[in-house]
Amino acid sequence: MAIIAFWSDEKRETGQTMSMVALSTYMAIEHNYRILNVSTNFKDETLENSYFDLEKMESLVKTISRDQTQVGLESGIEGLIKIINSNKTSSNIVANYTKIVFKDRLDVLCSPKTKEYEEYRQISELYPNILQVADRSYDLVFVDVSKRMPEEQVKRILELSDIIVVNMTQKFKTINDFMQLREENEFFKKNNILLNIGRYDKFSKYNIKNISRYMKEKKDIHAVLYNTLFFEACSEGKVAEFFLRLRRVEAEDRNAIFIQEIARLTKDIIYKMQELQLKL
Repeated sequence: MAIIAFWSDEKRETGQTMSMVALSTYMAIEHNYRILNVSTNFKDETLENSYFDLEKMESLVKTISRDQTQVGLESGIEGLIKIINSNKTSSNIVANYTKIVFKDRLDVLCSPKTKEYEEYRQISELYPNILQVADRSYDLVFVDVSKRMPEEQVKRILELSDIIVVNMTQKFKTINDFMQLREENEFFKKNNILLNIGRYDKFSKYNIKNISRYMKEKKDIHAVLYNTLFFEACSEGKVAEFFLRLRRVEAEDRNAIFIQEIARLTKDIIYKMQELQLKL
């Protein structure tokens, strides 16, 4: 139904991956969507580590494979690519190569296991095809667009995406850089672009209100607040449990504003999706 890309033009950390993790997990719990999170990162398992203890899982897989003499089986993106290249795809083929967070609600397609950049570059060429295949069986496909991905593939993914969440930081240079990018590139003036500030500090003078005024931005600017408990949950593979605990958060709870901002971004994403459906 919709491909949603999380992207940033910044070289430094913007909280892009964590923002996508927060939004997709919240939506999977609060709304009746079947969601896929796709990691395109190179030698970076931040997204996967937010949900799973990968070392324990890999140890278990090796044990099962050894016991069942199935060492040759491949999983994840590499296995999926082999199937797609062999033209043996089915309507739900992507799900067979994902890790499940919430059954029938949230799956994760992990980043490539290769440590060789040339091999990663070759894999990255197939991400647009994978996203299109996944879009047939998932309501929402979130893709974390890696800064290490070749520019040509980044461009293809952004052009393919129904909604693009541009991730920024609360830095004056960052704000000006994006304003210049938008001025020079018509693509970033499109209506499907949403602005999001990751690791947001509400006490900074570069708050949403001031940034909106400075940029003369008519659309809402969103923020995923810096939240210690959330980032600890990400480091421990316990994001799912974190959001389940906060389903009925009280107004005075320290996490209330964090959840409110994610709910606001969710509302805008859904509104954009509805706009897309009306245009079909």
